[in-house]
Amino acid sequence: MKKSLAILLLIFPLLLVSQNPKKEQALDEFYIIKNDSLTIPLDEVVVFDQRHFNSKKEKRYYYWYYKKVHKAYPFARIASDTLVEINEQLKGIKSNRKRKRKIKKIQEYMEGEFSDQLKKLTKTEGRILIKLVHRQTGETMYELIKEYRSGWKAFWYNSTANMFRLSLKKEYNPSEEALDFIVEDILQRSFKNGTLEKREPKIDIDYFQLLNQYHEIDIEKEITEYIDKYMK
Repeated sequence: MKKSLAILLLIFPLLLVSQNPKKEQALDEFYIIKNDSLTIPLDEVVVFDQRHFNSKKEKRYYYWYYKKVHKAYPFARIASDTLVEINEQLKGIKSNRKRKRKIKKIQEYMEGEFSDQLKKLTKTEGRILIKLVHRQTGETMYELIKEYRSGWKAFWYNSTANMFRLSLKKEYNPSEEALDFIVEDILQRSFKNGTLEKREPKIDIDYFQLLNQYHEIDIEKEITEYIDKYMK
């Protein structure tokens, strides 16, 4: 886990339901006030069906992964916010030396704030975090390292090549990878119920199209295969 801290700090520096959620179109609701009518346009409302589990085991697996996503996502959100801050502070700074100095200061601050918390992440949480960093920033870990590594010690960069047994070039791709879709479903439901603070992704994600694509997904199978591959 120590091998991953440098890169993570650099950047910081359902159960899929068997039925699809209903997406209601925005409607005009009329409030009658005496003999007058007041038209108030309402925002689009998303209604999620209640989760259905095929077994108690599937339910346990889902909530196990749910907790992992909830541990990882806040750090990905911070990563996105931090990159915005870095880019804002680097605007107008043409000197490479001054740019490196600025990045180093931010790095030192992030280390102080988040190092202890990142050390407590499990490998699964770290793998999810790597994927979510791409979701929130639009760049893979590899791309971020390549862009900002000049302010970091060389051994930090070299030691992260195979952390969490996941390529740093790996992208968040819920349309192609079922586990990424499970993550996205957890995120969307958590945004809806307010248990996670929403940030718009920097990559294109059509959640409702994904739900149609994966409406018969076997969650137990997907998570079991992950455990067999990465945790045994």
